Amino acid sequence: MSTSAPATALPVMPVWRQYYVLTKPRVVQLIVFCALIGMVLAVPGLPNGAALARMAIACAGIWLVAGAAAAFNCLIEKTIDAKMKRTAWRPTARGELSDRQALAFSVVLCAIGSAILYMWVNPLTMWLTFATFVGYAVIYTVILKPLTPQNIVIGGASGAMPPVLGWTAMTDMVGPEPLILFLIIFLWTPPHFWALALYRVEDYRKSGLPMLPVTHGNEFTRLQILLYTFILLAACLLPFIYRLSGWLYLVAAVVLNAGFIWHAFKLWRHYSDQQARKTFRFSLIHLSLLFAALLVDHYLI
Repeated sequence: MSTSAPATALPVMPVWRQYYVLTKPRVVQLIVFCALIGMVLAVPGLPNGAALARMAIACAGIWLVAGAAAAFNCLIEKTIDAKMKRTAWRPTARGELSDRQALAFSVVLCAIGSAILYMWVNPLTMWLTFATFVGYAVIYTVILKPLTPQNIVIGGASGAMPPVLGWTAMTDMVGPEPLILFLIIFLWTPPHFWALALYRVEDYRKSGLPMLPVTHGNEFTRLQILLYTFILLAACLLPFIYRLSGWLYLVAAVVLNAGFIWHAFKLWRHYSDQQARKTFRFSLIHLSLLFAALLVDHYLI
């Protein structure tokens, strides 16, 4: 969905699609998937009909609130998005949707999603999901992102919440198990985004955002990515150590983290935009397959 052409050269999207893309559907899909894994792991064995219904309702509520946060982010960052090739196509950046329309859309999605979670899941999940909305849409987007190069590190706490939300949706409590999954995503986020920031550094420089490659340079960022992948490996072993998962997950975690470390090592030794892209893309594969391995392990082992 990225483009190198000027935003004005893009055709106007239908109105329904303008609203749809504000929700950042690809990002939200990963969020809901990680939340679903938290739900599945919270239920011993195969879920019954009532558990499946609760999972479906919780996923819908989380999707709506996550989409609301994404829409609010697009509204706040419309000026920044217009300066960056990766985001210049967004309806808010192109002026196709007004501030009032984007804000109203975000508020409606958040209200509906919160109501669903409160009435048909449990209040704890609703409040945690709403806190995640505030953390991402306000604390990260408005305060941290333009203020510090550690924005991704601190703000990553919001993006790491989905498994916790999924777990609380099924248990109405927060335990050590979802916090382990939270830690994995929290540590995965910096190397994932910094790899993207490396090959998009000129976009971030033009936008004025203090991303790590802009403030501390390419070489320092590459080293941080490599170091984080080693810390991430340790975190990814915790589900097996805590007996949240079995040998199948352990094998998948070792292989996937070895791949992430290898990509980060190659990026550290010899930089190229192509290798930064490969590292970024592999990070997406890493997280998706890691949580898929948790799912398969839960039912097959």
